[in-house]
Amino acid sequence: MRITEIRSVVFEYELARPLGDVNSPSGRSLNSGLVVYVDTDAGITGLGLGSPPGRPHVQSLAGRLIGSDPRGVRGLWKQMMDSVFKLGPVGPVAVGLSALDLALWDLKAKANDEPLWRTLGASSPRVRAYASGLDSPLSDDELYAYYAGMAAQGISAGKLKGGADFQHDLRRLGIMRDALATSGKRVDLMLDVNEFWTPKEAIRRVREIERTFDLTWIEEPARRWDATGLRQVSDGVAAAVASGENLRHPGEFLHLVDHRAIDVFQVGSDTCGITGAMIVADMVYGIERPVSMMNSPGSFMAHAAAAMPNHTMLEVLGAGRDALFDIDIQLDDGWLVLGERPGFGIEFDADLLAAHTVEQASPTAMASPWGRRPGAGLYA
Repeated sequence: MRITEIRSVVFEYELARPLGDVNSPSGRSLNSGLVVYVDTDAGITGLGLGSPPGRPHVQSLAGRLIGSDPRGVRGLWKQMMDSVFKLGPVGPVAVGLSALDLALWDLKAKANDEPLWRTLGASSPRVRAYASGLDSPLSDDELYAYYAGMAAQGISAGKLKGGADFQHDLRRLGIMRDALATSGKRVDLMLDVNEFWTPKEAIRRVREIERTFDLTWIEEPARRWDATGLRQVSDGVAAAVASGENLRHPGEFLHLVDHRAIDVFQVGSDTCGITGAMIVADMVYGIERPVSMMNSPGSFMAHAAAAMPNHTMLEVLGAGRDALFDIDIQLDDGWLVLGERPGFGIEFDADLLAAHTVEQASPTAMASPWGRRPGAGLYA
């Protein structure tokens, strides 16, 4: 089997509701994506998902893959990594490389005629889910309704977006807790402040929150690369510190590992693909730290999470980001249950995709379209 062609399509569509955080509190209503196809002479095509900034790098890396046997995924990943070593597999470069790695894993599983979780070596197709809302644009009533809806599906853990207003965060943590409690299960609460605080500010704020709530983790309380600052927060509060989802190359995690800087290592589809995310999971398994998979459209990264021996729970975001495709994953009593459809189990609606195909995504359809909020990293 040989790779014959690599194709990519950019698409854009309206979300079911606005998504936002401390950096974009009013939210965005558009979403965009990139689908990458890896074709073979055996008539099998692998499919990977990513974001539009990675498209030029998909095209530049394609020449490294054409003519290769796609089943040697980790070897091809190494070839791609080596080819970009000078610039570095970070930013849009990593996004493009990641989408190709995803497509290669999808293709390998399809060649095996089995779901990807099985190809990756998972012994069970079940992954615990936690609810995430990117919920800053939601009113208090909408916030309650969203998390109560998740609780009705058996989810009892939730992550609130916050960081800018302490009293506002306290009130909404209580709303989220009450909504999740309707699941009838013990509730786990997380707060994500998206690097808005300094370490000292984080310690002060979290200690105040912990007078009222038992936080499972505080997410990104300092900059993602600040190992000293993150360790300072972890030592200063009772909650675990979670970070890492915005790092790309596995080597970017080494400083955090060396300093025992964080308690929960977060990975995602852009951690240089499934291959990179699995390397990070194995790395931190050696120091007895858990990993948590960030959200992905249709929760397709649950396949990789199921194969990680130290995975704790995966972020689930209900906002219609799977509007253009169907996926063989079900949410059952708080657990993602992966099906038997080969590969990721993703099937795009060809007509819908064609109707939403664009040459270039709108700036407001990208994640964090307005960048970092003014005042971030300064004392309140």
